[in-house]
Amino acid sequence: MPKLNRIVMIRHGETVGNSSVRYHGSSDLALSDTGRAQLRRAAQRLRTEFFDAVVASPLRRSWQGAAIVAGGAPIRLEDDFREIHFGRWEGMTAEEIRASDPALYQDWQAKAEGFEFPGGEPRGEFRARVGRGLDRLLEGGATAALLVLHKGTIRAIAEKLLGRPLDEGQPELGGLVSLSRASDGSWHEGRRSSDPVGLE
Repeated sequence: MPKLNRIVMIRHGETVGNSSVRYHGSSDLALSDTGRAQLRRAAQRLRTEFFDAVVASPLRRSWQGAAIVAGGAPIRLEDDFREIHFGRWEGMTAEEIRASDPALYQDWQAKAEGFEFPGGEPRGEFRARVGRGLDRLLEGGATAALLVLHKGTIRAIAEKLLGRPLDEGQPELGGLVSLSRASDGSWHEGRRSSDPVGLE
């Protein structure tokens, strides 16, 4: 059984491309001043925690955020933890997507079966890719891992480990998701496997 029994995932902060309102999947954007402040607040919440692995994606908003919260610890870049590519929707707001692709926008919002981002990375391939990165993390020998990643990546990791999706919209920019592994190998939300769901 893997040694890893605690994973804390932080979503990167706001970017110079306004990630709070625009969909930047594979676009490589830096953190904004607001985003760096969001990550400093996240770091404060973790100041008493120990992590023997810090992981980010190769995208700047991810590894820049990791550098803020890592406290000088080395950061491992995991290419398979990149965000999904949104295809022709890259960099657009929801309103712009609805105006340019009203039918596809409706399918997206309704979570229609078979929906894919137009010209983007197929979601099944994205989940498989993230799963490969997660397997490497679980096999890496760490006991507690800190991941600074993207919303879609965090949600894919959490769903794979928990067997269910996170609450809609989570995590917010700079938000934390804590997962812990019980003695039977099952994963749960919270700092300890006995915590109520959602407790960090």
